Amino acid sequence: MPELPEVHTTVEGINRVLRGKKIVDVWSAYNSPFHKGKDNIKNVHYFKNFREAIVGAKFLSATRRGKNILIHLSNGHTILIHMKMTGHLMYGEYKHDTRAKIWRAVEDGPLQDPFNQFIRLVFALSDASGRGEIKHLAFSDMRKFGKVFVFPTKELASLPELATLGPEPLESAFTFKIFKERLATWPRGKIKQVLLDQGIIAGIGNIYSDEILFAAGVHPLTPAEKIPAPEIKKMFDATKNVLKRGIKFGGDSESDYRNIDGVPGAFQLQHQAYRHTGEKCSWRSNARRSCDGIIERLKIGGRSAHFCPRHQKLFK
Repeated sequence: MPELPEVHTTVEGINRVLRGKKIVDVWSAYNSPFHKGKDNIKNVHYFKNFREAIVGAKFLSATRRGKNILIHLSNGHTILIHMKMTGHLMYGEYKHDTRAKIWRAVEDGPLQDPFNQFIRLVFALSDASGRGEIKHLAFSDMRKFGKVFVFPTKELASLPELATLGPEPLESAFTFKIFKERLATWPRGKIKQVLLDQGIIAGIGNIYSDEILFAAGVHPLTPAEKIPAPEIKKMFDATKNVLKRGIKFGGDSESDYRNIDGVPGAFQLQHQAYRHTGEKCSWRSNARRSCDGIIERLKIGGRSAHFCPRHQKLFK
């Protein structure tokens, strides 16, 4: 699932290419009986209202809250997109194959990547006049888990999907004191699960939690309340550093994620723990002594955790 760095990278891309663009049409392949009566575009009846609410509006800006993309429009509405497991947004020129009922990118290059071919939602865009060249914002979502809906921007603060999220870890207001306080809200929780809880800290997922704990030297099974203060400080620093590195490398494309240009990120090449099961640990101490541990994998609350049993300490 795209995490904070991937969503941040996508938002930066949207702001780069979509500001001032006008929505002239929108198309959706979503149609799930399970979502009948629900307020998202997988309900075909809701999609009609969705289309009516956004066509004719211009893109003002995009922001991020947790793993949610928020696209703010000129008509006082905001589109929320959660990319879920396999979703990503791309910008370019597309053509609809009406016989096959699929969209294909016109230009050669990254948009032709096989990971970019599962188009479920397409926004047709023009310049501010609505009469310019048509380009498209396409949402590729192989497993169809993505969530998209529109709401009045004035309701942003009270939106249920956002109101329960924890603080943003890369904001300057997110201090070490707040980090400790957030961990203390689930004192007996295994630290891997605590970091994954979006109500405690927003935006961290499976990949970055593994990398944070690896860098801090904390075993994923350690109860939050048992972590000594020096290790909590290491976790705090690692949280900031690892997420910033994720952004620096354009996100993680170990799986499906691609940026607005259809290009994969490179953070997967920086992994120290995630999906390195059976490999020699690459961690080094301040004394430049290398670790002789072997990366292991275990399940915690239905999620995989990758860690080094040698330098990542289990505090009891």
